Amino acid sequence: MNFNHFDESGHAIMVDVSTKQPTMRTAIAAAEVRMSPHLVQSIQSGEIAKGDVLGVARLAGIMAAKRTSDLIPLSHPLAIHHVTVDFDQDPIAGLITATCTVRALERTGVEMEAMTGAGLAALTIYDMCKGSDKSITIGEIKLLFKEGGKSGVYRRSADKDA
Repeated sequence: MNFNHFDESGHAIMVDVSTKQPTMRTAIAAAEVRMSPHLVQSIQSGEIAKGDVLGVARLAGIMAAKRTSDLIPLSHPLAIHHVTVDFDQDPIAGLITATCTVRALERTGVEMEAMTGAGLAALTIYDMCKGSDKSITIGEIKLLFKEGGKSGVYRRSADKDA
């Protein structure tokens, strides 16, 4: 098998994308944060001692997406044009899902940026709430959608989550 992140001698390398043409790239990823239903309600009502949990988590996710190449070895620094982080809250299930969307006109995909943004938003929710409940868990971080580039469109099907 030929791995593109290693040279002929087996040394790790950054893949050369300089000859590829830039195309519009989009990726959407999500991360799940599980906690008590009461804690979700406390977040919604602004009762967490550290303040606006989702506002801070949104900013952390955006910053993380922009800094992915500083965090993930061999990933390319990208000129990101758009990042959003949104939250779905289910107080009955005790679940908050952070969803990060990233867009860029680039030579390589933005999947890692979207996954890093969603993951860091989830970690920030934990950090903001750990004083209230240390049993919070961060679940799946997964790619939901991507388009652009040679591999085309990927859309996670519901049966992949089962």
